[in-house]
Parts: sequence; C-alpha cells; structure tokens
Amino acid sequence: MASSLVQYVVVRGDLLSALKWPTGAVIAQACHACTAVLHIYKDDENVVSYTTDLDNMHKVVLKAKSEENLHNLAEKLKEGSIDHKLWIEQPENYATCLAVKPYPKEEVQKYFKKFQLFK
Repeated sequence: MASSLVQYVVVRGDLLSALKWPTGAVIAQACHACTAVLHIYKDDENVVSYTTDLDNMHKVVLKAKSEENLHNLAEKLKEGSIDHKLWIEQPENYATCLAVKPYPKEEVQKYFKKFQLFK
C-alpha cells in the first residue's frame, strides 16, 4: 500500500551556506532528482503503488554536508542494490541531490541514519 512507502531525498546543505545558491534553486534540485527517479523506475511495483495515491505520498528530505557525502551515500546505496538517482547539475557538473525510489521505510532507513532533516 502506498502509505507504507517512503521516498528519501538528500540535498546538499552547502549549496545554501557555502555556495550561496538561492533557496528556489536548491529546491529545484530535489524536484529534479525526485522526478528523474520516479521516471527511471516508473514500472517498478513500489513506484506504481506510491504514485497511485498522490495525496498520500511520504517523503523524508535530509541534508548532506557536501558533494562528497552524496557520492559516498550513492556508493553505499549501489552496494545495497537500492535504486536511486544522483542528480548531477549542469553545466556545473556536480552532484546536488540524491533521491531513492519509494521503498518500505524498514528496507532503506539504515542508509540515512547519519543525515539530519533539511531545515
């Protein structure tokens, strides 16, 4: 059921603090990554279930300290066979956000324990 699925999204916090990106541009990075991962895995059972009940989607948005944190997370997710999209912003050509496809929380929560909520 869609209500038991969660989509984790991890955004670089340093885009705001160190690189002084506008807030809207940072939010757009999360939107890009979420849209991309849902499209890439559009036929996946979890994605179909998650997007069937649009009014009850559940996301957890977390903050990575740096681009390196995102790359490290992407590697751990790959090792764990967790489907995700690492968004690479162009023309800058660096990682800004990572989104996993929807999963039952208990299957993926362990990968995100060290990240704090994005505030």
